[in-house]
Amino acid sequence: MLFKIGTKTPISLIYDLFCDIFMMQTIPHKTKQFFFVLIKISIVIVAFYFIYNKLINNKELNFSDLINLLIKNDVFSLKNSLIILLLTSFNWILEILKWQNLVKPWHALGFKDAMKQSLSALTISIITPNRIGEYGAKVLYYNKESRKRILLLNFLGNMSQMLITTVFGSIGLVMFSIHYAIKINFYKPALFLIIGLLLIVLTRLFLKKNKLKLKGFSIEKLKQFLLNYPKKNFLLVIWFSLVRYTLFTFQFYFLLHILDVKLSYFTAIIPISSMYLIASIIPTINIFDLVIKGSVGVYLFKFLGVNPVFILVVTTTMWLLNFALPSVIGSYFVLNFNSEKNKIDI
Repeated sequence: MLFKIGTKTPISLIYDLFCDIFMMQTIPHKTKQFFFVLIKISIVIVAFYFIYNKLINNKELNFSDLINLLIKNDVFSLKNSLIILLLTSFNWILEILKWQNLVKPWHALGFKDAMKQSLSALTISIITPNRIGEYGAKVLYYNKESRKRILLLNFLGNMSQMLITTVFGSIGLVMFSIHYAIKINFYKPALFLIIGLLLIVLTRLFLKKNKLKLKGFSIEKLKQFLLNYPKKNFLLVIWFSLVRYTLFTFQFYFLLHILDVKLSYFTAIIPISSMYLIASIIPTINIFDLVIKGSVGVYLFKFLGVNPVFILVVTTTMWLLNFALPSVIGSYFVLNFNSEKNKIDI
C-alpha cells in the first residue's frame, strides 16, 4: 500500500489523485472551483448512467419482468415493503455506525457526518474496481495530515467485514460441498495458499532487509498503528460487521420466502453464505457486483432446485436496495461537498 519502489502503486495513485489533484493548491481559486464542480457532476452522472444501464440493459433479467414478478408476489405490499426497507435501513445504519466508531478514538464524528462520508464514498466506489474509490472519497473530508490514518481506518473497516464473510462463507461452502457431494479440487487453492505464504515471507524478509517505507511512515509504524488501535473499538467494529452480515443474508432469504421458494432458513443460508464468499473474492467493479452474485447464486441454488429467475430477481433487488438506492442518496452529498468547509483533523 503506497510503497515507494520506483513506480507508484495503484493505491499511491489513488491517494495522489484525491489528495493532491483534487486539492489543486497551485492553480487559481476560481479555476480550482470550476474543475472541482465538474468532477463532482461527472462522478454523479457516471454513477447514474451505470445504475440505469445495469437495470435497463440487464441481459440476465429484463427490468419490466423484474417489476412484474415483484408485483405478482406482493413484494410491494405494505408489510413486505416495510420489512425490506427496515432491513436495508438498518444495514446502512450499521455501516455508518461502524465508520463512526472507527474514527472515534481520534474524533467524535457525528452520525450525520459519518452518513455523508459513507454514502458519498459508496457513490464514488460504485464506478471503481474493488471499491478503491471509497478510500479516496473519505480522505477528502479530512485535513491532509489525517488522510493516511483515514486510509488505514477504512481498510480496517473493510477487512473486518471481509473477515466475517470469510469465516461464515467458508463454513457454508464446506457444508455445501459435503451436503451436495460437490467435488472440489483443493489442489489449486492449496497451491495458491502456499504461493501466497511464500510471497508474504519473502516480502517480509525483503522489507526488513531494505527497510522500505510506506508513503510518509515506516512498516513498523503501520504495524504499531494496527496493534495500538483500541481493542474495544475494534471488537465493536467486528460486532457491527457481524450484525450487518446477519441482516443482509437474512434479507436475501426473506426475498426468497416472499417469492414462495420453499426452503428453511438453515437450508438457504448455506448457499447464501457461500455465494457472498465467492463473490467477495472475485475482483470486480461494484456496478458488476450484481452480475457476479447473480451468476454464482444461480449456480449454487440449482442444486436446491430453485428457479434461476427467482435468484436473479433476489440478487437484482438486493443490489437495488443496498447499492443503487444508497448511491443515489450519496450523490446528493457528493454534489454538495465543499473541499474547503468539509475539513476534519484527527
